[in-house]
Amino acid sequence: MHSPELRDRTVLVTGGAGFIGSHLVEALVPDNEVRVLDDFSSGHREHLPEDVAVIEGDVGDPIALQRAARGVDVIFHEAALVSVTRSVDAPRTSNRINLDATLLVLEQARQEDARVVLASSAAIYGHPAELPVSERTTPDPTSPYGVQKLAVDQYARLYDEIYGVPTVALRYFNVYGPRQQGPYSGVISTFLEQARDGTPLTVDGDGEQTRDFVHVSDVVRANLLAATTDRTGVAYNIGTGRSTTIRDLAGLVCDATGSDSAIVHEPPRDGDVRHSRADISSAREHLLFEPRVSLEAGIRSLATETSEPPVSNLEESHSVDSSGGVADEPIR
Repeated sequence: MHSPELRDRTVLVTGGAGFIGSHLVEALVPDNEVRVLDDFSSGHREHLPEDVAVIEGDVGDPIALQRAARGVDVIFHEAALVSVTRSVDAPRTSNRINLDATLLVLEQARQEDARVVLASSAAIYGHPAELPVSERTTPDPTSPYGVQKLAVDQYARLYDEIYGVPTVALRYFNVYGPRQQGPYSGVISTFLEQARDGTPLTVDGDGEQTRDFVHVSDVVRANLLAATTDRTGVAYNIGTGRSTTIRDLAGLVCDATGSDSAIVHEPPRDGDVRHSRADISSAREHLLFEPRVSLEAGIRSLATETSEPPVSNLEESHSVDSSGGVADEPIR
């Protein structure tokens, strides 16, 4: 997937060997000079194209960041500790990675006169009282992770207003797709693994909680659009505007894999968000963002391990429109 919106630029992707970051790097490489800053604590070097300059280091290390960002035009800041649970267990560590490092990125962008596109999260909304969740919804984070991402959003806005650093924050809902792995991978990858192994698909609670699942290729496109928009200093929801119950999701995975695995229910998780759905009208209007991949097509491509991004008509999606989802773990 090429990036016609962004060409002939020098670009830095922090966390570029990770799940979303590596897909973003692939999209950028054909038309830009791309650098990656990653400590490979969760990313994988084999996911990176050969013609990428790799700086191995911590985004929270000012020296490594300065080296990686020297002379760049755009910084895509994807590096983060993406775990509500970890943020609760170790809030200072989570804050250092998610917030302190972001301030370093913004300061470096200020020095380089560079634009910044930041990964934020639907976790800032907590348990929304009304659906769909729009950017005007009052934030009510329920974890240190959510607080940190809300602060990231606010710092981005202030750096745009006070220092003239063009920034865009993208509030991801439940991102899924190839290369999503590790202890905090999404429910889709967990279900796929269980279905392939022939073991029961485990659903927390009654399975009627809902999530707004957005394919990583759509998230990449949102990042590319954010890198060129004139409307900066703003945060945008990035989802599909549709939602699916977790129980229905388990059925879709079984259908896609041909698995006869049973669907079993476990006790609900404390604090699990029940319903939420992204209102993406602002991203549609100002970024010209339109999600293209239906959940069915996305799951089929994962089940068959297709390398090409799935192409589908989102209007054919099985997902329901009545409610949507914020990740219990903010999936990235």
